[in-house]
Amino acid sequence: MGRKQPAKHTGIKSMVKAFRLKKGWSQEELALQLDIRRQAVYDIESGRYLPNTAIALRLARLFGCRVEDLFVEQDPPDNMPVHVINGVDAASPRLALGRVRDRLVGIALQGAASIPFGLRSADGLLRPDGKSARLLTTPENLNKSILLMGCDPAFEILAAHVGRRAPASRVHCGFASSHRALNMLAEGYTHVAGTHLHNAGTQEANVVTARKKLAGVPFHVMGFSIMEEGLMVAKGNPLNIHNVIDLAQPMVRLVNREAGAALRVLLDTQLERAGIDAEAIRGYEDEVMSHGEGAHRIVCNAADAALGFRVIAEVFEIDFVPLATTRCDLVIPDDMTEHPTIKVLLDVLQSAPLRREIDAVPGYASTATGDTIAQLSA
Repeated sequence: MGRKQPAKHTGIKSMVKAFRLKKGWSQEELALQLDIRRQAVYDIESGRYLPNTAIALRLARLFGCRVEDLFVEQDPPDNMPVHVINGVDAASPRLALGRVRDRLVGIALQGAASIPFGLRSADGLLRPDGKSARLLTTPENLNKSILLMGCDPAFEILAAHVGRRAPASRVHCGFASSHRALNMLAEGYTHVAGTHLHNAGTQEANVVTARKKLAGVPFHVMGFSIMEEGLMVAKGNPLNIHNVIDLAQPMVRLVNREAGAALRVLLDTQLERAGIDAEAIRGYEDEVMSHGEGAHRIVCNAADAALGFRVIAEVFEIDFVPLATTRCDLVIPDDMTEHPTIKVLLDVLQSAPLRREIDAVPGYASTATGDTIAQLSA
């Protein structure tokens, strides 16, 4: 019969049964006129499948109507329950949406938590109740969309490569610290978490922390990038900041990351090693929620140093003082590996074009990209 995608996933409602009953025909009688099996008629009427063009035209001729009368396009649902994981500005209800298992989860497309800068097309509009969304896309598109939470700016590069490999697949990237991303993964609010925690001794911090947060859930840890972390400072580094010790100078204004952020942990570790009390750092309690916010503060002369990645400093055309390199991993629950877009993502991680582009980003290396770091059972 040349079956295509299930109608329930395409937003198309079959009216064939109503037309058949008007004629007084049984399914068997209609099947004989179409030269197809009765089961095929049942599949078409129940909406399991859409017929090919030839069968659709034959049906229209038999019933004396248009194909459009037999297969009616339905508007996307107007009131779908949704959980927004990073808040939403009442002035802009735009959401990027993905279905995580049986839960519809949204990322607000505004504010510091959205990646990248600029306007992104929304999948839905949050309703005034804050708990449901009006869809601007089809359920089929939602089933091919995944959410990736983390703070590596290169996640957008990964998303673009996935889209090139499979145009119907989409990866929505949302900004979250490593700990917050893992918490959302454990709570079922994202498909994948990105984490770049710093190792203590021989322990793999990303793996150890993921195991604690995903207790009882089998998961994979895949290498994504090696990236350079440090202090973003004004162009020309006018205050001669070269390490965390220099942050203790009275004239230096630091802007910190929130508690739990991997870069905040890095700063605290290096301050402790240097024997410097956090209270000696001007601005230690002044926090921003993203690398971009910190860079903005530098550019606007509202701070002298901010924690971030070399690539962010390059984007904002400010200077960078390296402190460490770290590996960013992707944590993926085993049950998510059957998702069609996750399968594409895993294939893309092994691709040479992705590695070449990661290597081209300032402060990045692809030496761990696509590596299986760990595979843990329940």
